Amino acid sequence: MRFADRVVFVTGAGSGIGRATARLFAAEGASVFAVDVNEQGVAQTVDAIRQAHGTADGLRCDVTSTPAVEAAVGRAVAAFGGLDILVNAAGIGRFLRFEEMDEAEFERTLSVNLGGSFRTIKAALPHLLKPPIGNVVNVASTAAFRGNAYASAYAASKAGLLNFSRSLALEFASRDLRVNCVCPGGVKTPLVRGFMRREDFEQHLIDYQMPPKAGTFSEPEDIAKAIAFLASDDARFVNGAGLLVDSGTLA
Repeated sequence: MRFADRVVFVTGAGSGIGRATARLFAAEGASVFAVDVNEQGVAQTVDAIRQAHGTADGLRCDVTSTPAVEAAVGRAVAAFGGLDILVNAAGIGRFLRFEEMDEAEFERTLSVNLGGSFRTIKAALPHLLKPPIGNVVNVASTAAFRGNAYASAYAASKAGLLNFSRSLALEFASRDLRVNCVCPGGVKTPLVRGFMRREDFEQHLIDYQMPPKAGTFSEPEDIAKAIAFLASDDARFVNGAGLLVDSGTLA
């Protein structure tokens, strides 16, 4: 029960890593406020937590909208009396040739994956800085560490998120607010469907993205455990980290 009496706000909680994370925090005693652009997915996550005798609430929230994010954080604080941990798991992406990408897609990818974390942290910060000081865990990717052919917007957003997190970790270190990233490789989530290979791709440019042991894509629960570690007091000296959970893909 590492998170008893803690309030956790999780974006992207309607499926995949976000849902697994919300359920794990609730199982370890937290009150969880779940948000996602998928209203039905959020409702299913909240119902699953409550059926397991956990504490949860949530609503639909588009993290590209500042008013929506501010309203959601306000609802979480009103529901549970504060906010201790913020997990930014909302994300989008897919394989696409650069020639096929329009400006709207590029901007939306950055707005969700990078801008979403900016908006939630901005809204949550006054609450996170109240004693006991909270912390933030952002979900980046192995794509934060090197270029990704056919995923330039996604890679740019995740690299930006990693350095954004490191920068905030430095800026708020004197106030004891920790900011870390978990950086997964391939995970069995709905998002992975957007990264299916195409016959017109140069195969050797994307082979490196596969883990050294075939068939070792992780489950969302594997990433949730890494997130919970970073958010817990077990990681009290971990700050500004980009924790790879990729089965050795970048090794």
